[in-house]
Amino acid sequence: MKANIDIQSWFANCHSNGVELGLKELLYYKSKSRLLDLKPKGHIRSAQAGQYLAPHKGRGMEFAEVRQYQYGDDIRAIDWRVTARTGEAHTKLYQEEKERPVFIFTDLSNSMLFGSQLLLKSVQAAHLSALVAWSASQRGDRLGGVVFSEHSHHELKPTARDKGVLAFCHQLCDVHETSLVNRDNKNTSRFNDNLKRLKHLAKPGSLIYLISDFSELNDESFSLLEGLSRHCELIGCQVSDPFEHTLPAYSEAIEVQGTNSAWTLPLSDKQFRDKFAKRAQDVFSARLKRLQRAGMTMLNFSADTPLESQLSR
Repeated sequence: MKANIDIQSWFANCHSNGVELGLKELLYYKSKSRLLDLKPKGHIRSAQAGQYLAPHKGRGMEFAEVRQYQYGDDIRAIDWRVTARTGEAHTKLYQEEKERPVFIFTDLSNSMLFGSQLLLKSVQAAHLSALVAWSASQRGDRLGGVVFSEHSHHELKPTARDKGVLAFCHQLCDVHETSLVNRDNKNTSRFNDNLKRLKHLAKPGSLIYLISDFSELNDESFSLLEGLSRHCELIGCQVSDPFEHTLPAYSEAIEVQGTNSAWTLPLSDKQFRDKFAKRAQDVFSARLKRLQRAGMTMLNFSADTPLESQLSR
């Protein structure tokens, strides 16, 4: 934790308690939207008009270059000044503008309902989702998404301006509340089902943020992600808690109660802690490499620090 952050003041300003999720704490990130840059990193392959530049030349708003006239060029685009100066016909080319909707895929499953320090992972995932949403709105992008857990899900078709962001934030609050109420009920992961919903929603050329701990993935998950990455830009935001990476030293063993079982953590045993840390590192490293192979740009976020600190580093 950075020493220059007053956590109590941050909680008050953010209107958060770290466990429950309210609309006010998601509205907080409207003023933080400049922390994210959603500028496209590749060519846009959408068929709808908008503010991003397509890779091919055509009629449009953005001038690209002048070249010698070729058979089939539109004679209305002839540059008469260059033609007169060179004695050969030249034509103006324009770069066609395209739209890039932004989709947010937010996982609020049971595995996300964990936190050892500042926030539950699910709350941090919702904060990050809100930040992406407000940033998209500020750029003028239409926003869509899927918010889900084992117990419920909501879909949002691309909607413009603050209206889309507010609708999405309400979805985050609704699904998170349902998850907390039903957290003791063991249901099957719905990750793949919701990836399929996302595939139907997101058109080619979309920017997709996937926000999860990615702990429930299987071969089908990676296949679905590879399919999405062929037509869309995928950014994966892995949210984790420090407790998942290293165990704290403690003088006594700790009893841990899970949903259907209990076990003992011998935190006084350094060998046990080192073995846990090594295994955790191997698991996270293997998962990261496979997600990258699936075509995702991966970012890591911790639930123990406000997003402002992590994004300003």
